[in-house]
Amino acid sequence: MSIQVTVPNLPESVQDATLSEWHKQPGDTVSMGETLVELETDKVVLDVPAPQDGVVTQHLRHKGDVVTSGEMLAIIESALSPPSPVAEAKPMEPEPEPESAPVPVPETVREETLHIYAQPISPAVRRLLSEHNLDAAQIKGSGKDGRLNKQDIVDYLETQKARPVAAPFIAPIASAAAAAPIAAYAAPTPSVAQSQGERRVPMTRLRARIAERLLESQRNTATLTTFNEVDMHKVFEVRNQYKARFEQEYKVKLGFMSFFVKAAVEALKRFPAVNASIEGGDIVYHDYYDIGIAVSSDRGLVVPILRGVDKLDFGAIEKSVLDYSIKARDGKLSLEDLTGGTFTITNGGTYGSLLSTPILNPPQSGILGMHAIKDRPIVENGQIVIRPMIYLAFSYDHRLIDGREAVLFLYTIKELLEDPVRLLLKV
Repeated sequence: MSIQVTVPNLPESVQDATLSEWHKQPGDTVSMGETLVELETDKVVLDVPAPQDGVVTQHLRHKGDVVTSGEMLAIIESALSPPSPVAEAKPMEPEPEPESAPVPVPETVREETLHIYAQPISPAVRRLLSEHNLDAAQIKGSGKDGRLNKQDIVDYLETQKARPVAAPFIAPIASAAAAAPIAAYAAPTPSVAQSQGERRVPMTRLRARIAERLLESQRNTATLTTFNEVDMHKVFEVRNQYKARFEQEYKVKLGFMSFFVKAAVEALKRFPAVNASIEGGDIVYHDYYDIGIAVSSDRGLVVPILRGVDKLDFGAIEKSVLDYSIKARDGKLSLEDLTGGTFTITNGGTYGSLLSTPILNPPQSGILGMHAIKDRPIVENGQIVIRPMIYLAFSYDHRLIDGREAVLFLYTIKELLEDPVRLLLKV
């Protein structure tokens, strides 16, 4: 029984998808639920599973094709097809590859190669010969009586690729210049691009969407960035004191992200404009706190959303961040994971960044940039001491957030992190 594999229903915000990778080729067996093909949208990669056990018989779309909901992708011959009465009475034997008429013999073929043309050739071999415009007489067959098979064609093509290409013959031009020394016509030195080589590949849907969003942010917002630095030694003390008990209780390590998320939420409550967005001529204030955490993946930067963060404890935040990191690494983030968000936090310090200016994630009006924590000398109570310091960058849409609000928002985060007990007491 033939089973049609189609594109699943795409969400309303996604118009189409690009076929990015076939996991199974024609002739491969596949189990129900096993990933057959990957479809890439401008947000996530969707796995299309096999609906039944069986054998893939045909691809109807190819890598790079743009497809829409309901469009056919492949045909699977189901392993659940009922056997015929003949098959039950007698075990099935593998059918020999169908044969077709011998290849027509060119008039100029030599007598010693006639036996090759006299051999019947299977449709698969005939198709390869036709696709690559090959002469069967030029290829040595390894089958019975010198019969050609598919592997003979493949081996021949590989040999031809490896063979150096001879330079074309150029007839001499009869002119006075013919008497000039040969050295005067030496080939020019190849350019850097020719000698080094270059590759051209199409952008992935996700990368193209990232580029579009970044340009949109630059064009449509009045972005400004303010900076501050935070002494992290009290956060270190709390973390070192409780990390073993925390991991025992929540089955996840106590990191720094939960401190920053909690501090950001408390600052958002005090400065509602940072948690708002502009829609046309209106300002939309959000009375909930959905924080996007920028995560790097092999396919590009993605921003999964922690929802209702004001109601989450430190353990739930750390678990969610870890779960999103794993899903991003494995390409398992869903559209729901990436939809929405009222504020974003990005951590370039993971890769060693000391200072940067993050770009807004529209329609959000603010984004907090974390950086590497470094021991630096600072003055404390008139004394020079060494403290673990971090630079914070807050980029904001100046159309909605004034400079005073922006500076005070970031300073609030600084105060909360330098005295983390205030995060628990909410003072």
